[in-house]
Amino acid sequence: MKNRSLSFWLFVTPTLLALGLVVFVPFIYGFIFSFTDWNGLRATQFLGMEHYINLFQDREFLNSIWFTIKFAVVSIILVNVIGLGLALLVTQKMKSSNILRTVFFMPNLIGGLILGFIWQFIFISAFDSVGSLLGIEWLQGWLSTTGTGFWGLVILNTWQYGGYIMIIYIAYLEGVPGELIEAAEIDGANPFQRFWNVTFPLIAPAFTISLFLTLSNAFKLYDQNLALTGGGPYNSTQMVAMDIYNTAFSDYNMAYAQAKAVIFFILVAAVALTQVYYNKKREVDL
Repeated sequence: MKNRSLSFWLFVTPTLLALGLVVFVPFIYGFIFSFTDWNGLRATQFLGMEHYINLFQDREFLNSIWFTIKFAVVSIILVNVIGLGLALLVTQKMKSSNILRTVFFMPNLIGGLILGFIWQFIFISAFDSVGSLLGIEWLQGWLSTTGTGFWGLVILNTWQYGGYIMIIYIAYLEGVPGELIEAAEIDGANPFQRFWNVTFPLIAPAFTISLFLTLSNAFKLYDQNLALTGGGPYNSTQMVAMDIYNTAFSDYNMAYAQAKAVIFFILVAAVALTQVYYNKKREVDL
């Protein structure tokens, strides 16, 4: 046991050190600097809660939080529904099942910036051309309004992460005992009843994992936001991550940006932990 413990800590220690140096130490320093006039190089004055008071009066920051929350809610629902639907499709007995899995997962391999520029071309050029040709007004002028920018980001995010979440659901769906499904079928349960009463409870842990991943990804989205809309028009599609970045590196207000990042961290952590807690309880109930 001593040898096993030693080997365990030898493998784990480098990871813990890296995690501490890259994540925990910068977070602690950033939290401290959020109470000062830190300019990225040095802090000369302790300001107390001034930055935190100001950010709750910052209309642009509050708008970015509200926009991010709306985006997260819609994206989480669509990504999980589509991911589960794709998983159910490719776990059927089809010859093209493996090819479909690869095709659906491929968008997740494309970088966020490249993906954003690809969809920007589709929304601005392709949609506009089709809309002009067919006389469909709602296809024209995409990304030029807050509404179309919002749905553009939702479509992009759903297309990118749907296949990734599909893999998680596949892993749990393939672990459902076939005997239970057959027994339910013999008892006269239709496909929906078999899914809702047998399959769904058994894949409940997949929902916990998938909701956590989609929630964290939706809240911290930056590169797709930058490439697709750039926060426009007039910062109306600017998400929290972009607002924090612009405050730090465009306005050169590092301490204020750090205060925003702390509030952002608290918000995401509270939502994510609450979601995991209630989903875990639900798994037990099921």
